[in-house]
Amino acid sequence: MEEAYYQDNAQEEQQGEESMEIAVTYQSLDILQDHGVAVNDIQKLNDAGFHTVESIAHATVRKLSDVRGLSEAKVLKLKDIVKTLVPMDFKTAADALEDRKALVTLTTGSTELDKLLEGGIETGSLTEVFGEFRTGKTALCHTLCVTCQMPVSDGGAEGKAIYIDTEGTFRPARLQAIAERFGMDPSVALENVAYARAHNSEHQMELLKMAAAIMSQDRYALIVVDSATALYRTDYSGRGELSERQMHLAQFLRQLTRLAEEFGVAVFMTNQVVANPDGMSFAKDSTKPIGGNIVAHASTTRLRLRKGRGDNRICTVYDSPTLPEADCQFAIGPSGICDATE
Repeated sequence: MEEAYYQDNAQEEQQGEESMEIAVTYQSLDILQDHGVAVNDIQKLNDAGFHTVESIAHATVRKLSDVRGLSEAKVLKLKDIVKTLVPMDFKTAADALEDRKALVTLTTGSTELDKLLEGGIETGSLTEVFGEFRTGKTALCHTLCVTCQMPVSDGGAEGKAIYIDTEGTFRPARLQAIAERFGMDPSVALENVAYARAHNSEHQMELLKMAAAIMSQDRYALIVVDSATALYRTDYSGRGELSERQMHLAQFLRQLTRLAEEFGVAVFMTNQVVANPDGMSFAKDSTKPIGGNIVAHASTTRLRLRKGRGDNRICTVYDSPTLPEADCQFAIGPSGICDATE
């Protein structure tokens, strides 16, 4: 009897663990072979940066027609096939609510910050964090690269991370210290972070295509872009190039949003600030995030960071569809983001 009880318990625990596993949100292009699409055409789509069935479903006919070797008739046939595989019609709000319950949040390493964000950084959407230098933006990026690898029960998402660095501030030694703090093997934690240094805004866009390719091969939970706007500030200067800059920035952010939805990953990007000439110099905060309305509309959640006393920092929910406008304190330690010190 006792043995049977333990077996039942073990089975229940195993079932619990299985239910905690994260479902894969995308379908491989290989599925299209079963629907009569030639291997040659699938290869052409892969080469053009389409690695999942969802990416084809979300692309326009005009964009797919640009793929070398695909006629318009083939593209229209492909669209018809994909419509049967990816649901893109209306659903009830009740169904949408059920879908949202499956979303995972990534812990930031600070209890108060997690409480403010109602669990942490949300997967499947784009979170922007902005503030002056030394407010903890990069420290938060490094911490999330480690916490996203943890089990779901511990505030992770059991996935790898991609880190696109535009400012040269990525430090692997920081990841080691953070991994040790969370009881993880530092060498394994480093192996699970794919890092790339972007040298210009075009390269930055190219890296997203590479990211889509590697994410279709393995389970990833996070994309970090630190910072999303730095290279656009330097590659495009003056009012004469402003509209071109905003157009390219919008395309980059659209691609990030697409990756978040397609692969179910959390996209976490940092943004720089500029002094607000309209604001008085003695105002509470005379800075504003750069990128204008394009960045504001692309981001699902926007967080403002500012300096507090000592190592403490203050995070304010600047804009969010679900979170109330509030703030909290956290601290930056040698092992990443932690709770505020008195």
